Amino acid sequence: MELIRIGDKLISLDKIRDVVQAVLEDRARGLSQGEAGRRHGLDRSFVSRLESIGEVRRGQSVALIGFPVANAAEVRRVAEERGVDFVWLMTDSERRRYAQSRNGIELVNEIMATAAKVRTYDVVVLLASNARIRLLEALLEPRTVIPVVLGETPLDRDVMVDTQALDRLLAAITASGGRA
Repeated sequence: MELIRIGDKLISLDKIRDVVQAVLEDRARGLSQGEAGRRHGLDRSFVSRLESIGEVRRGQSVALIGFPVANAAEVRRVAEERGVDFVWLMTDSERRRYAQSRNGIELVNEIMATAAKVRTYDVVVLLASNARIRLLEALLEPRTVIPVVLGETPLDRDVMVDTQALDRLLAAITASGGRA
């Protein structure tokens, strides 16, 4: 247990973290600030201030999917800096291992489950080959998809993503409420 002394009070940092996490989880589940605060003995204004402290950005939810990406760590860093909500990046070998490690039914089920999850995002940025983008657009809602073509199908090698261009794109999406 992590404790800190303030004057004559002994404060549990673990307890504070637990309550803050519970309040924010309640908010994520749809409770109002007042409802979440009351559940934990806090004022609505305190809950509002907690959210402000941790706020990364406002606006639409954004997902980023890319394969085969050579510089996945850099792309992930840019996405995190821009507050992208969901990131799924794979190299060519990771993509092949992913597909080969599952039987046909498992693969289809996982792809459909992932597509259903990704459809919940307001905007989806796709980094892929031209044919893969068309396929993914068909699975998702095309109006929410922003394609970034990494090359012609078939791509059998990892492709370096221009992280400066991606950063500009994500900045435009997050600043404009979803349209680049």
